[in-house]
Amino acid sequence: MALGERLKHARNSLGLTLNAVAGRSEIGLSTLSDFENEKREPKLSQLKQLADTYGRPLGFFLEEGPVKPDTVLWRNKPNSPIAGKIQVRLESLAEQYHNLEIWCDEHEPCRIQFAPEIPALEFKYSDSETLADKFRNDFELGARPGGSLIKVLEEVCKVKVFHLSFEPKGSAACCLNERFGAAILLNARNVRWRRNFDLAHELFHLLTWKIFRQGVSEDGIEATKKEEKLATCFARNLLMPKESFQKAVDRQKESAKGGKLGFHQFFEVARQFDVSFEAALRHFGFVYNQPSKKVDEYLKQVKERISSWNDREHDDPPERPLRFEALAIQALRHGAMSAGRYAEYLGISRREAMQIVEQEADRDAEIEVANL
Repeated sequence: MALGERLKHARNSLGLTLNAVAGRSEIGLSTLSDFENEKREPKLSQLKQLADTYGRPLGFFLEEGPVKPDTVLWRNKPNSPIAGKIQVRLESLAEQYHNLEIWCDEHEPCRIQFAPEIPALEFKYSDSETLADKFRNDFELGARPGGSLIKVLEEVCKVKVFHLSFEPKGSAACCLNERFGAAILLNARNVRWRRNFDLAHELFHLLTWKIFRQGVSEDGIEATKKEEKLATCFARNLLMPKESFQKAVDRQKESAKGGKLGFHQFFEVARQFDVSFEAALRHFGFVYNQPSKKVDEYLKQVKERISSWNDREHDDPPERPLRFEALAIQALRHGAMSAGRYAEYLGISRREAMQIVEQEADRDAEIEVANL
């Protein structure tokens, strides 16, 4: 694909008009039109401006060949052009992470083990349960996987997990790419236990990518309702192993008046497994064969109390994983990246980046003196 077509592709993926780009990049409308129509080529400084405007690495516009759309799978996809902006941001962060791994000589392929390939229509809920048990056992997640799942995915499986704030709050996404591997996007607006469930939910989509995404090259798609239910089944069984869950429920029954479970007992079970109240209650319904209507009615009754607890538990997860930042520091110290690029990757000013460079130089000097 020619440069002009790549510029047009980047603009259209964000739902921007030429007028909008002209306002953001301070490049004239007619000049932008000439670039896209191959009437003239942009200077390197102009191309850098457009790369910043579109949230794309400069190398994207210099590559040859057709643009291969990255299939980003959404759960509750936001409206356009918000979804396009978030997808570009996700892909950009994953590309940056991959670059840091290469520069620091710490690149390792994604280690998730894909589910055995069977026809999508033949995939059953029992297969989701089996897949959840296998993953939990293979990676030794134990009886309460919620507290360690994200660390295992990032450090052991080499899945790139990012947090961005966007609406609707229930949204999450994932993608699997030949260049940078597997990536998961979680909504930073959600509380931790909701993000845990979304993380497990998106993990299912990655594990079954070769089953449900086979031959799909469309960008920004949503899974079918059946696939989403299978993912929810997987997440429930991964985060709340049946035997451990039953033991936790039985202990709460023993402490409850008359052995009857109430809000506080269910909340305690949810807290132990680091999942939402709703997830724990719905899992209880499946494990103990309770009618779904009865579960729905109870959730309506305690809706305000759930909201109150959620409001108390809001945190501020970092956009990039800690390992991303550690690799960036390492690349900076060893001269594999400039202070300007470090600032770009960490989303800070060049001045802040230069202060970090000076701090790192001081630390190196201290180490040298200490070794004398």
